[in-house]
Amino acid sequence: MAGIEVTGPMHERFDQVLTPAALALIERLHRELNPRRLELLRRRAERTASIAAGAELDFLAETKDVREDDTWRVAPPAPGLEDRRVEITGPTDRKMTINALNSGAKVWLADQEDANTPLWENVVQGQLNLLDAIEGTIEFTNPDGKHYALRTDQPLATIVVRPRGWHLPEKHITVDGEPTSGGLVDFALYLATSGQKQIDRGQGPYFYLPKMESHLEARLWNDAFVIGQEALGIPRGTVRATVLIETYPAAFEMEEILYELREHSAGLNAGRWDYMFSVIKTHRTRGSDFVLPDRNSVTMTVPFMRAYTELLVRTCHKRGAHAIGGMAAFIPSRDPEANEAAFAKVRADKEREAGDGFDGSWVAHPGMVEVCREAFTAVLGDRPHQIERTRDDVQVTAADLLDVASTPGEVTEAGLRGNISVGIQYLAAWLGGTGAVGINNLMEDAATAEISRSQVWQWLHNGVELADGQRVTRELVERLIDEECAAIEQRIGADAFGGGHWAEARATFTDLSLAADYVDFLTLPAYERMP
Repeated sequence: MAGIEVTGPMHERFDQVLTPAALALIERLHRELNPRRLELLRRRAERTASIAAGAELDFLAETKDVREDDTWRVAPPAPGLEDRRVEITGPTDRKMTINALNSGAKVWLADQEDANTPLWENVVQGQLNLLDAIEGTIEFTNPDGKHYALRTDQPLATIVVRPRGWHLPEKHITVDGEPTSGGLVDFALYLATSGQKQIDRGQGPYFYLPKMESHLEARLWNDAFVIGQEALGIPRGTVRATVLIETYPAAFEMEEILYELREHSAGLNAGRWDYMFSVIKTHRTRGSDFVLPDRNSVTMTVPFMRAYTELLVRTCHKRGAHAIGGMAAFIPSRDPEANEAAFAKVRADKEREAGDGFDGSWVAHPGMVEVCREAFTAVLGDRPHQIERTRDDVQVTAADLLDVASTPGEVTEAGLRGNISVGIQYLAAWLGGTGAVGINNLMEDAATAEISRSQVWQWLHNGVELADGQRVTRELVERLIDEECAAIEQRIGADAFGGGHWAEARATFTDLSLAADYVDFLTLPAYERMP
């Protein structure tokens, strides 16, 4: 095909995903939308510079009419998305695909983004796994001989695909010599490969949209949906999308984002971990008022996080949309005492969300599905959602969203060490092709690494003093990196440490944490290190 080139290797069955229809759609989307995508990324940089110079986030004056117009609503829930009381997340590898669909959750977020790494093989094989799952043929046998297959005794979770964010390129597919958008590639491949098959099954091609920072970026996605449906002969409005409100700027444009996507909207999600990352990133140079304590002490009940989640529920239900709560990252272990504590924390978290009006929430492990279901069923009963609960009592101001300074807690050496250790461990796995990693009984994805390295950078560049009186300096960070890497090597053994991606992970984390200029996303330089 003229103009489009696939430079990634073609493995077995890849031609079932990289079809002429899929490539033609990628080519069209790139030519029609990529200039706008790049312009919107430039606007992000301009807003960051203005905030660094003293400007502040606020609700937009130019879209006041949209917020004050009480007449518009989003599309009604699509088939398979009416009841979302428990959703499970995870990458699209073969085993996870089967386990997620079998988990008893109502929805599976099939993650081509933060829980996945954009290795070429993952990008295409993930689409093949989704295709096989939809056709009911997917199977997997691990090296120990354990066999996995789709169960037939209960409904499977509804698939909702999370493509990559607007900032990530796909270097293995170019159009007119330019790298394509990773998000548009993921969208086009799924729509062309599996979209009609999902419609034939009585559902549809559904998406979770990550890391948007403005309603104009939502408008760009809506235009992509219109183009894709038209190109493939799919009725307009069949595609549905849930938007993750996981950036600080997006929290001030929730209604506008719903409005732009209203014919394709399936609601909003409180992407809490990336939201913390974005809070740090957006105000990283603004001094002590925006310096967060140890990340584990920033709970969902601190003032600025509470304001964000309550506004999300209020906004969604006002417009007839689902409001989906945040991730429970705990994974069961063999330690009964640790399990008891983890289950209690997850239960309390989900009970709070259900009580606040959320319609469902996320878990990262099948073992947590029932806890989440019980918490929401206690509030919902047989109802599929509680959209009718409009939370008219909620009144959130811009000052409430910006009130980071009221967050209690300290910056400690243990918190600094934890950020360094977890960040390096995650990057070592990511560079090796694994995007969802169990660390310290938590399922971590790229958001954790982003928070970890961003806190180190912010504490260092703002001269933060630890609770024990030490100041965060370059020398301290470098010493702790040495010590934490030595501890990892001692735990896993010298051979494993020397044979993996540990040196690259350490170098990447060190570079990002100590750099004079903050790098917006660690996945960008890390992707450059990938084949």
